[in-house]
Amino acid sequence: MRTIVSRLINSRSSVSRLSAITASGNGRYLSTDSNKVDEPLKVEEAETVNVPPPPSEKLLVLGGNGFVGSHICREALDRGLTVASLSRYWTQSMVVDPLKALILAFIIVVSGNLLSSDSWKEALDGVTAVISCVGGFGSNSYMYKINGTANINAIRAASEKGVKRFVYISAADFGVANYLLQGYYEGKRAAETELLTRYPYGGVILRPGFIYGTRTVGGMKLPLGVIGSPMEMVLQHAKPLSQLPLVGPLFTPPVNVTVVAKVAVRAATDPVFPPGIVDVHGILRYSQKSR
Repeated sequence: MRTIVSRLINSRSSVSRLSAITASGNGRYLSTDSNKVDEPLKVEEAETVNVPPPPSEKLLVLGGNGFVGSHICREALDRGLTVASLSRYWTQSMVVDPLKALILAFIIVVSGNLLSSDSWKEALDGVTAVISCVGGFGSNSYMYKINGTANINAIRAASEKGVKRFVYISAADFGVANYLLQGYYEGKRAAETELLTRYPYGGVILRPGFIYGTRTVGGMKLPLGVIGSPMEMVLQHAKPLSQLPLVGPLFTPPVNVTVVAKVAVRAATDPVFPPGIVDVHGILRYSQKSR
């Protein structure tokens, strides 16, 4: 579809404003020039541009207010998708994290609890793909409930609703850690089994190891990339070492949160993305292909 539009001086698209708002960090979620009615509008000569059609794909991100989830929301917005996010505590974390604050202005926010199906099933209306970043730590019973039961409920509900694709952010095996965090890993693997059963052709499981990036905790930024980036550069070339008994999982390379987000969104929207389990080396490989 082509149309004649006027190019406005200093105009910017909604997605490009994301970076500007994030950099300002002034706590304002959204501002538009349309509110400044008292300023004269400067117009250059008209030109013909392509106007893209409204997005036909709607992505639901479970746990979109988290570290990984917020980056997935932004990646999906950058790709022009309609994005909805379901979280229990979405609004409570907005004040301390500018990225999440600005994302709130561009997505559909749904409050709900995956352990209570009646509180969130309407969020699946019109959804073509789901990405789940839901997980947590605590006692073994709590970890199984959050990592396992909550995700199993989501997978079943999405399947019954006819959602085409489902991507689950799981976790790599870390040998001894699997026993120390038994409820965590048992919950993750139970959710994986459910996904592969319900979505044999449209289910993708990503198993990253340590995910690094800049986290905001209590208003303080933690630059985890200082540790994660050098480790990734070294360990991504040490794949044979990860096959060693007992200590092998310790050589699993870290991965940048933006890489996980890019691959997750691609897996949710690309119909030819192969279903099944993708380990950290596969995540890195697919991220290079997407570039």
